[in-house]
Order: sequence, then C-alpha cells, then structure tokens
Amino acid sequence: MSQETAKIYNYGSINIDYVYRVPHLVRPGETLASTSLRQVLGGKGANQSLALARAGGQVTHWGRLGENDRWALAPLEEAGVDVADIELVPEASGHALIQVDDAAENAIILHPGANHGFDDRHLDALVDSAATGGWVLMQNECNAAERMLRLAAARGLFIAFNPAPLSADVTDLPLELCQILFVNRGEAAALVAKDENADADTLLAALAARLPDVEIVLTLGGEGVCHQYRGARARLPAHSVDAIDTTAAGDTFIGYFMAARQRNEDIGQALRLATTASALCVQQAGAEPSIPVAEAVADALKALPALEVLTD
Repeated sequence: MSQETAKIYNYGSINIDYVYRVPHLVRPGETLASTSLRQVLGGKGANQSLALARAGGQVTHWGRLGENDRWALAPLEEAGVDVADIELVPEASGHALIQVDDAAENAIILHPGANHGFDDRHLDALVDSAATGGWVLMQNECNAAERMLRLAAARGLFIAFNPAPLSADVTDLPLELCQILFVNRGEAAALVAKDENADADTLLAALAARLPDVEIVLTLGGEGVCHQYRGARARLPAHSVDAIDTTAAGDTFIGYFMAARQRNEDIGQALRLATTASALCVQQAGAEPSIPVAEAVADALKALPALEVLTD
C-alpha cells in the first residue's frame, strides 16, 4: 500500500463533553455559577478522528461507547470516519466536565468509562484487521496502551502516539516503537525529566537523546510548533488570533498533520495546515463544533498571513 493511501486506525477515546462557560476557573472551596452549558461529542480520540476526516484523511476509529450515547456516532459518520469498529456497550461512556473561562483557558475532569474496557481479545482482533502498511494513532485515554503499542509494532504497523493526558506510567512505555510522537511542552518535559519551563531546544535535545529514531512534533501553543527528526529541525510560529476556547486545538493539529502525512505531503505543508486548522479551532467554542473542515482551512491559508518554516 502506498503512503498516499495508507489507512489510519485511531485507537481512541470517545467522550461526552459537558462544557461549562465560567467567568474564571473555579477555585478550591468556591461554588461558581456557569453562564452556559453545552453537551457535545469529545474525547481526544474522537476529536482527532474528526479532524483527520474533515481534513480529507481516511480514518477508522477503534473505540467503545455507551449504548445510551449512540447519537455521538452521527458527527463521526457525517465527517467520513469509519465507525464500523466502534463497540456499543452497556456501561457508561467516558465523559468530561470542562470549564472554559473568559480568557479561553480550560480545566477538565475526565472519567474514562467505556474507554477503559478494552480486553486482550478485542485488541488482538482490531490489530489483526488492520491493512498492511497502515498507521495506528493513539492517545492516552484508552486502557492497555503498552499492549497496543507492542501489538501494532509486531504487526508491522506505523505508530503515531499522543501521550495525553500524561500519566505516571507513560515514561515506562516502549516509546521507541513509535514513528511519530506528538507532545506539548509539559509532556515533553515529563518524558525527559526536565523542568516544564525548559526552552524548546533543551527539550528537543533531550528527546533526541532518548528517542533518536522517533519523529518529534513539539507543540508550544501561542509560540508555534517544532518538528525534529534525526538531527533535522523545523520551526513554525503560530498565527496571531483572538482565542475563545482552546479545547481540541491540539487534537485538531494532530488530525490535520496526520491527514497531510497520509497524502505524503512534505513536513512544511503538514505543519502549515495543522497550525492554520488549530488557529481556526481556538476561535470557536467547544470540541467537535470547533474542528474546521478542509475548505475553511484552505481559505484561511490564503487569508491569514503566510508563516515561514524555519529550519535549523
């Protein structure tokens, strides 16, 4: 199978997000009234599948969802995500309680629910069904991350891993099995035991020392993104926009980046598409509703100031 048509299988969470708009993030001991409430499809896995599909990519979602929330399949199907391998189960779906304040910052309480119900037989069946030359995209909201990493590698599948939300056991995972690792500053610092305020060059050097053969994509929020692979580095600044809600911005970036890689586009174009899609995402509220479609990103690439990729 050619790189252009390699299928992406997203072993990812599906959550129901309850998004509360608040004047500020609630403080310890404080009771705070929200100004609005929205219930939408979320979860890092579902968000990344949506972004991939809306970017024009081909993606099959491997997930579990509570039967009472089957409505959440509709946005995925409408975007073009293959949902045939999503298992509807009697237990509660994963869900998140999300505060978004007037400065567009968020705070999230996550309950894994059905996302933590994968067993060995199910994982074996999913990996065995994957087409040769495909990618497994992973986050850290489903259980059995190590088993999935090892199964996918043994099957000869390429692996792109976004270890978020970061848990203590991530540092012990066989990350060298990955082809691509997506991390933000805090995640990168934790993986290499550096201060989270360390500069990007320090983090990239430490990641290169630990994972010399893994492609690193380090997202830095308003500072942009760095890409590193086998000694070569590229940097792209972020677009300057007025952010309303940063929920799903990182997931949007990953989905658009992976869709570009699936089409075998160069790193510079993948970074431009992903950065522009994220800039559109943060200007809208919510997770699923804020993930832009490819046409909107193409229009924004023409309208927003051009960003130059800087190489080291």
